[in-house]
Amino acid sequence: MTTKAGEPSAGNAALPTESPDPTDTAATRLSATRGGEKQGLAERLALGLFILLPFTALLAAVPVAWGWGLGWTDAAITVSMYFLTCHGITVGYHRYFTHSAFKANRPMRLALAIAGSLAVEGPLVRWVADHRKHHRFSDKDGDPHSPWRYGESLPALLKGLWWAHMGWMFDEEQTPQLTYAPDLVRDPAIRRISRLFWLWTMISLLLPPLVGGLVTLSWSGALSAFFWGSLVRVALLHHVTWSINSICHAVGRRPFRSRDRSGNVWWLAVLSCGESWHNLHHADPTAARHGVLRGQIDSSARLIRWFELAGWVRDVRWPDAQRIAARRAA
Repeated sequence: MTTKAGEPSAGNAALPTESPDPTDTAATRLSATRGGEKQGLAERLALGLFILLPFTALLAAVPVAWGWGLGWTDAAITVSMYFLTCHGITVGYHRYFTHSAFKANRPMRLALAIAGSLAVEGPLVRWVADHRKHHRFSDKDGDPHSPWRYGESLPALLKGLWWAHMGWMFDEEQTPQLTYAPDLVRDPAIRRISRLFWLWTMISLLLPPLVGGLVTLSWSGALSAFFWGSLVRVALLHHVTWSINSICHAVGRRPFRSRDRSGNVWWLAVLSCGESWHNLHHADPTAARHGVLRGQIDSSARLIRWFELAGWVRDVRWPDAQRIAARRAA
């Protein structure tokens, strides 16, 4: 990565441009996470555990399904929880809180914050701060998770893919919340939801076995639902989300002009709820729809449209034909 570290990406109107006043003592005491701006050993161990256990279940999913099968109850719970939490990330954490692609009424704002937290991808404000920093330095020095971090040779790219996919999360240095997400840190309700990430994690993991146990009236049904609806679901969603950071910045078509290497990866579109149409997103970060070309499935955009029709969101930044044409690659 050879471009200037401080050069912002184009079109990132929602990103902060300056740090908060260091003399603002009230602001410096605010924190939307329980940890500080440096990640300690205990936090890294906990993070590793929450990555390893669901991933182990994901690896075991195929032989388990082959040997014992996957019942309709488990399938329904897993699919429902997957797309609820996936859209919590894509519509809530990403398009709304990070990029302000639309405005939401207060109940919807809080619902999106909680739905995204149920994905078990970290506290809301930490996630948003990381992603805003990513857009400010996308595929340049300063990007938290660019796969081009180590260079362009094959060994360097393989190492970079690992870093972009999950290695970056173990970095001791954390993105400053008050620099990249001051709007969210200063919202008391959002700050509280973010600090209660442990609670949303527990609910996310315990809700599937509770439903499975009640539906089947058995402990075995609860255990099976925990395996599929909690562990396998969380692992699959984690790796799909992380693939946007790694795969979608290494390969894919680039029909739009962006100041990075973001690409469209079609085979991730359904599982990522439309996030893998990543090239348009980096060309036009505040757009509410990422899949703008014919045949590009974007369930997150469809959900935002339904919310708009219901009157729960407004001022949606839909990319019209002129806006799309202006960002077309030459």
